[in-house]
Amino acid sequence: MALLVPRQRSFVTPCGALIGLVTPCAPFAKQCAGSGAHGVTRPTFEGPRLGALAAAVCGALVRTSSAGRGVWRWTLGALLVFWPSAAFAQVVRAPEYSLKAAYLFNFTQFIEWPSNSFISTDAPIVIGVLGEDPFGGALDQAIKGKAVHGRSLELKRFKQIGEMRGCHVLFVCASEAARLPEIFLAAQKGGILTVSDIDRFAERGGIINFYKENNKVRFKINLNAAERAGTKISSQLLRLGTIVREEIDAEK
Repeated sequence: MALLVPRQRSFVTPCGALIGLVTPCAPFAKQCAGSGAHGVTRPTFEGPRLGALAAAVCGALVRTSSAGRGVWRWTLGALLVFWPSAAFAQVVRAPEYSLKAAYLFNFTQFIEWPSNSFISTDAPIVIGVLGEDPFGGALDQAIKGKAVHGRSLELKRFKQIGEMRGCHVLFVCASEAARLPEIFLAAQKGGILTVSDIDRFAERGGIINFYKENNKVRFKINLNAAERAGTKISSQLLRLGTIVREEIDAEK
């Protein structure tokens, strides 16, 4: 199974165009090669058509004689000018929360929830966002039309902790930093996988914590918190994250 998380790759063509390519990541077994000891360093988005087409045009520029390059330069120029700007922007540079939305979707593929977390065999996997949502429409787009292990995906946005019931993955927004102890308690009782980019979220009792290192989005995992919630994290995902201890445990 492949982890489709954002990977950014770029090169300069003979015509001087800087093009970002969007390609599917290699299977999990190959993810760590060249990615550093911890975290996912090569995030990827679906929808590689623009990058692939641009790459094909630029490849032709390299292979074609100088007499024929004028035609290919015109083709590349037309591609960059007339392709919808939003689509091109996504390929060239995925915003931070678009990358994190892709991660959230992929996490669902490598988590096993308690047996009583679903009311039926075909009940959806619910991804929740608690607080002031930073994703815009990126998370909606990341899960649109997708299914994991035969279950559809559903997105819900919450303002109150009591609304989290029935949620499976919960992204805790920065606006909720002051309520973390209450959130952790409710999530533990509900078998919820908690995720956030709040500073030291995992060390304070959350399960998965996004952080940035060398301008790359990585993640920490708190296994003790996962065990308390009854969620099992695949060893494949564990190999891509940094395992951390809670602050209380570290003090012992």
